[in-house]
Amino acid sequence: MDPILTIVVGVTLLTVVGIAFGGTFMLRVISGKQGANALQKTMFRAGHAHAGVLVTLGLVVALLTQVAGVSPGWSATGSILVLTSAIFVPTGFFLSVIGTEPERPNAWIRSVWIGFGVLVAGLIVAGIAVIAAGVGAL
Repeated sequence: MDPILTIVVGVTLLTVVGIAFGGTFMLRVISGKQGANALQKTMFRAGHAHAGVLVTLGLVVALLTQVAGVSPGWSATGSILVLTSAIFVPTGFFLSVIGTEPERPNAWIRSVWIGFGVLVAGLIVAGIAVIAAGVGAL
């Protein structure tokens, strides 16, 4: 694996500790030990779930592009974009409902849409790069 992507993957693995800690927060919210209204509970669940899924997807993209023989630059670009979405999307879910008794998401909800755009870009880059590697190997 390319050294830069290896470092990114290592750092990403360490972030899973934070996601796991977020799970304890979610348990407090769901059990009622942490105050949150219905909107906050929904958005916190979505943020936590997306964090875990997008980090996992980013790691899978990194591995698949490497196994397929994608060039280091394209492999890192696709993987890092997908992993970056794992920052933007949960941030939008969590920060858009900060405060006491919000009735609707605030402007931070835009971060979710930015994250989804970055995710799509990363998947397109990685997908095309894997196809090109496969065609080049024929």
